Amino acid sequence: MVDIRSNDTYRKIHFAVMAIEASAKKANISGKEMYERLKHQNLIHQRLFRYYDQLHTQSLQWVVDDTLETLENWEKEAVK
Repeated sequence: MVDIRSNDTYRKIHFAVMAIEASAKKANISGKEMYERLKHQNLIHQRLFRYYDQLHTQSLQWVVDDTLETLENWEKEAVK
């Protein structure tokens, strides 16, 4: 039997969920709203999954700050 927790996809999803929930808490919004905003900007795949190898070595607080800053910047760019 394969242990799903050793699967790279599982680790990336677990990391993304933690980042989304912690970012939502800091932004004082629901996890669902944060997920929708990140999804709309494709930030989950283009940032959290793509750069997982680098990001998961940082503290959760650093990832939260980076995620919120990146989201804000990408949302501003989308308005232009």
